[in-house]
Amino acid sequence: MPHSMSAAQDQMKKALKDIVIPRLRERGFTGSFPHLRRRRPERIDLLTFQFDRHGGGFIIEIGQCPPDGFTTYWGKRIAPDKVTAWDLSPKQRARVKPGAGSGPESWFRYDAAANHDAFAEAAAAVLPFVDPAERMFDNFDRVSGLG
Repeated sequence: MPHSMSAAQDQMKKALKDIVIPRLRERGFTGSFPHLRRRRPERIDLLTFQFDRHGGGFIIEIGQCPPDGFTTYWGKRIAPDKVTAWDLSPKQRARVKPGAGSGPESWFRYDAAANHDAFAEAAAAVLPFVDPAERMFDNFDRVSGLG
């Protein structure tokens, strides 16, 4: 991986940790970046930041599982404090992203970030999606098409 791509991703991760993670912590999310979870009596809300393997972008994947954790389709049991959105099948997850479409061009983009402020701006672009994501969790069976 070219150093510049890695350096840019590191700067983007730092901006997300500084700007977005505190907002998620206020809403009860625990865990460490990129995998966060929020335990509720009736479910666990899962949230994972996924970066474009080619660099320059990311999305947020969300999912839910029972309050006692998750069992994969092949029978592996994952504890409530270890489960991540990535443990769920893709059909059991929803993506939070600014654009329509399924390709990385619809993701949160930071590939044009030329300075530290640009990474902060890309992280701040996530904030308007926190409330809609919160509503997605509350209506997840309809959002994910599982219900």
